[in-house]
Amino acid sequence: MIRNVLSIAGSDPSGGAGIQADLKAFSARGVYGMAVLTALTAQNTQGVTGVHLVPPQFVADQINAVFADVRVDAVKIGMIANAGIADAVTNALVAALADRRSIPIVIDPVMIAKGGAALLAPEAVDVLTSRLLPLATLLTPNLPEAAALLHQPVATNRSHMAAQAEQLRALGPAAVLVKGGHLDSDDSPDVLATADGLHWFEARREPTKNTHGTGCTLSSALAAELAKGASVSEAVAIAKDYLAGAVAASGSLTVGSGHGPVQHFHALWRVEG
Repeated sequence: MIRNVLSIAGSDPSGGAGIQADLKAFSARGVYGMAVLTALTAQNTQGVTGVHLVPPQFVADQINAVFADVRVDAVKIGMIANAGIADAVTNALVAALADRRSIPIVIDPVMIAKGGAALLAPEAVDVLTSRLLPLATLLTPNLPEAAALLHQPVATNRSHMAAQAEQLRALGPAAVLVKGGHLDSDDSPDVLATADGLHWFEARREPTKNTHGTGCTLSSALAAELAKGASVSEAVAIAKDYLAGAVAASGSLTVGSGHGPVQHFHALWRVEG
């Protein structure tokens, strides 16, 4: 049976991040993708130049429409933007799941764009941490996002990463994956905090600037694997391997002049010279 996975996130018209990246990752990982829009952005590989938010009630209407008709096997939540949308998403999901089996929910706390633009209002952080995080099967912050959620300095080493992962898990998520891509080192380690303790996932740093949408892509791949029945640790291993291949193959694309996108379909497309 093909699993159905819903992304609740913002749009990237250049196709490298947001809903567009999520749907590509879902397809590449063999699940059927659906999308609820929280925001429209004007952006490309060089940065974000504008954001137009979807009214919170209409965000809820989209979620309700999907759950009223479609079996949803996992949810990925990306850009929330403000407190009103965070509340609307939380309320809609709680209501939608009240009479259904529990499903995996992956939250990628999109807070700052690659070019530095703020994508989450400060007042929304408290709503995110108090209401949405307790619903999460897995939270996937990078180092700046983990620090912002905890109101702490950005972690600069593995010890700090591990401590922040455990502190974030104490806020309610069943598991937390703190991503170490921002570390000043030759490798890019991630740490997974679960009820069973800490587990490190090692990866070498790929020498490329084509990293637009890596967080969206990883969290979507994670949701896809969880929907298919993988454990959290299994999903992390599979999704990280998939993302590594997508980053390594990003040079086969010619998209923009800034931080280019990853090649979501590296295992499926044959690139002719």
